[in-house]
Amino acid sequence: MHVPGMALAALLTLWGCDSQEKKEATAQGPDQVQTEVDSLTLPAPFATESVRNESKTIGWEDGQTPQAPAGFKVEQFAAGLEHPRWIYQAPNGDIFVAESNTKKSADRITLFRDTNNDGKPDQKETFLEDLNQPFGMLVLNGFFYVANTDGLLRFPYQEGQTKMTAKGVKILDLPAGGYNNHWTRNLLSNADGSKIYVSVGSASNVAEHGMDEEKRRANILVINPDGTGEQVFASGLRNPVGMDWAPGTNTLWAAVNERDELGDELVPDYITSVKQGGFYGWPFSYYGDHVDPRRKGENPELVKQAIVPDVPLGSHTASLGLAFYDKEKFPAKYRNGAFIGQHGSWNRSNLVGYKVVFVPFANGRPTGKMEDFLTGFVADNEASKVHGRPVGVTVLADGSLLVADDEGNTIWRVSAQ
Repeated sequence: MHVPGMALAALLTLWGCDSQEKKEATAQGPDQVQTEVDSLTLPAPFATESVRNESKTIGWEDGQTPQAPAGFKVEQFAAGLEHPRWIYQAPNGDIFVAESNTKKSADRITLFRDTNNDGKPDQKETFLEDLNQPFGMLVLNGFFYVANTDGLLRFPYQEGQTKMTAKGVKILDLPAGGYNNHWTRNLLSNADGSKIYVSVGSASNVAEHGMDEEKRRANILVINPDGTGEQVFASGLRNPVGMDWAPGTNTLWAAVNERDELGDELVPDYITSVKQGGFYGWPFSYYGDHVDPRRKGENPELVKQAIVPDVPLGSHTASLGLAFYDKEKFPAKYRNGAFIGQHGSWNRSNLVGYKVVFVPFANGRPTGKMEDFLTGFVADNEASKVHGRPVGVTVLADGSLLVADDEGNTIWRVSAQ
């Protein structure tokens, strides 16, 4: 659905970008940006009209699966779930799945256990219920952590327990939800367990509701395991979701879902190394000092400091999941590389994303552009129909890859044959 000209003009005025500024932005022409892996061409803002194109989920028929490259096997790990969004494997091998959604949310965590190591779970238990849009999970120092949309809960945990009976304690309040549904809060600990990183997305597209609504948002926060000592680790990240450590390094990486309504080709989502104290542009600029015309003239000194992300992943792909492959079962080209779950577009004339992509790495740095890995989620691009939408990607201890298909209500397992 195209935004009518008058409506677009009204929106631009609301965002602080009048028709003259739109003409100036459009007249800028394409620009080249050098990323870690590629010279990226960025068109001018509004070079194409902003389009709302929502996908329609039709599900999977019996026997249907996504497709992986030759040499891999894709099979159903679990089905019949209610929006499985994120996956976490505990040190003892238990697999926890957060079932949660934007609107009607199951608000639970389900445990799966594979007792005979055949790659299929033979035990399923409801581990935790009555949560509030849970997402990130973590086992650390005898505790089970859950990141609800409005805060971080900590429960006493015994390895191997199949149901949480203890009452959780909220150790950190977080700003809940968001106008743009950036409700997910993810968790990651450092190697020695002394710090926990918490990702918090923005409340809006480009802070159109004011910066007061964005306090402690569009950030990766870092805290002590008891919830104290909060600091902003990095800022200007519109919606950071997936986080992981590049193998062999102490470098944090994040998958970031960028802004909308600047046209089909703006702004590319990305994965990037995250520098402590780094600022990544949102909402004032993108890909370094490319000023968003809706925030023109604001914070020019901060814009000068904006960091160019390392690896572009395509505009409006909703790149959310991130997991580095630190095992040895997959072929050599995949080892130490990054898998990214792309939930898929709503703001592009043709559907993009709706797949899992791969970025090769060596010595902790990307060595090439993204490439398709798990596809087949789009059923009919012209009719905007999809079978499902991948989000979380998790590398298991056995060397396989699990993919959370939250619209297909399925967990997929990818293994090397």
